[in-house]
Amino acid sequence: MVKEKQMYPKDLRYTRKHEWARLEEDGMVTVGITAYACEELSDIVYVELPPEGKHVDQGAAFATLESVKAVSEVYAPVTGTIATVNQRLRDDPGLLNEDPYGNGWIVRVHPGESSPLEGLMDAEAYAQFVEAEKGAQG
Repeated sequence: MVKEKQMYPKDLRYTRKHEWARLEEDGMVTVGITAYACEELSDIVYVELPPEGKHVDQGAAFATLESVKAVSEVYAPVTGTIATVNQRLRDDPGLLNEDPYGNGWIVRVHPGESSPLEGLMDAEAYAQFVEAEKGAQG
């Protein structure tokens, strides 16, 4: 389980579907799912990854996660072309639960726009969004 203070790293940007995006020094965007998403899904047992070279549109599903609780889509936080897929997830999908912001990344995208993280939430806004969502669930 992710420590509370690391729940939403400040160097990432977040979506309303619980994906995170990190703009890397080389201009690529690394994408994964948040610790909150991992907790909601519980133990992830299978990951269907997209092929490298696939074009993805912001907000469109590009991968599928299967957990002991549900099957869930992963949505692209940015538009671009998938440059690298985390092949380790094929054999060890539990990396998502163990280290969602590190070894549990899903893909690296070569963004097709100049400011790829525009419109995504910062850590504080995402934390507020999650709290509101938890409150709505009751």
